[in-house]
Amino acid sequence: MAASQKNTSYDYLMKLLLIGDSDDSFTPSFITTIGIDFKIRTIELDGKRIKLQIWDTAGQERFRTITTAYYRGAMGILLVYDVTDERSFNNIENWYKNVEHYASEGVNKILIGNKCDIEGSRAVSKESGHKLADELGIKFLETSAKSNTNVDEAFITLARDIKERLLDSADQPDQAVGASGAGGSTSRIDINDTQKGIGQGLGCC
Repeated sequence: MAASQKNTSYDYLMKLLLIGDSDDSFTPSFITTIGIDFKIRTIELDGKRIKLQIWDTAGQERFRTITTAYYRGAMGILLVYDVTDERSFNNIENWYKNVEHYASEGVNKILIGNKCDIEGSRAVSKESGHKLADELGIKFLETSAKSNTNVDEAFITLARDIKERLLDSADQPDQAVGASGAGGSTSRIDINDTQKGIGQGLGCC
């Protein structure tokens, strides 16, 4: 059924993966949780309705070793560290190496310094975050899940980059357009048709 005929439909389906050693979930409570550690949210971007499927694994011990399937299934990756924990910041480069090794080529990435609201306990300067992001060649934002500072901006920034990549890929027929199959601005997917597949993709690592 065409997406325009249902309120639950969308123009793009984007699968995002959050990784890192931050011990506090980056995704705020207003994002609906489906199952365990799998969250979903719909945003409006440039006149398009985009559904975000979010695997929030940051700081969870059982996700220290993330299976290749999680990386391969992601269209965008948020590398999250805790600005009050220098160790989590220092380990970002190891997480980045895993992304480069396991994730699909061209996957969009962004560096996130979480807990920026706790200035009194800050251990990693904003300048250090910018410097690392520049070295890795990715964008950077400091956020606070607690106060919802820049959380929306982080998801919108990453979603916009993914959308631009999908549109570029759609103009090049010999390249894959991404895991969602949402290839250009006219491609639409019905969430009811994919719900079964979503559940099957949530096996324990």
